[in-house]
Amino acid sequence: MRKLVYYIAATLDGFIAGPDGADPTGPDGFWPVPEDYIGHMIAEYPETLPGPARTALSISAPGTHFDTVLEGRRSYEIGLKVGVTDAYPHLRHIVFSRTLGESPDSAVEVVADDPAARVRELKQGEGKDIWLIGGGELAGVLYSEIDTLILKLSPMTIGAGIPLFSGGATFSPNAWTLKDHQVLDSGAMFLTYDRAPGVG
Repeated sequence: MRKLVYYIAATLDGFIAGPDGADPTGPDGFWPVPEDYIGHMIAEYPETLPGPARTALSISAPGTHFDTVLEGRRSYEIGLKVGVTDAYPHLRHIVFSRTLGESPDSAVEVVADDPAARVRELKQGEGKDIWLIGGGELAGVLYSEIDTLILKLSPMTIGAGIPLFSGGATFSPNAWTLKDHQVLDSGAMFLTYDRAPGVG
């Protein structure tokens, strides 16, 4: 069965973006992106780089982890604000929103129904794993459906912002088993955790 994987960059204090929710790695962002961090993504997760970055870096590898990407409206609108209607044209792209209405791009599926029910349906299908890109609100709604966490942990703190889980998340302690870790020279870490069975 396919897994839902929350593959996301986070600070040491558990935030995935600043208080305004803008792209922290964008031109006006606060999040430095070291060369070895990009190199690791190219080598291990090329499908998670946006289409424009893949083109600029001459990346055509389909990747081995994901064939579907899920995101909430606020995350999707970060791309829309700069004219990108489908940041991941190489993946099946699903946006969860009750207010967006018709999709701005024929390749992007806008879903207004229950995210958890749709994810359970997707898990039963054929294919690679499903990448949850964010944001924190959608991750909160899908908290109980996440099978694997891959944290791209940045060696920085920001004090306040959008947490890893927000919105629909409820208090529900879960244990996670560390399956893999990569520590880069820049201090960034890629930490892979699987949900521990029988907990939560």
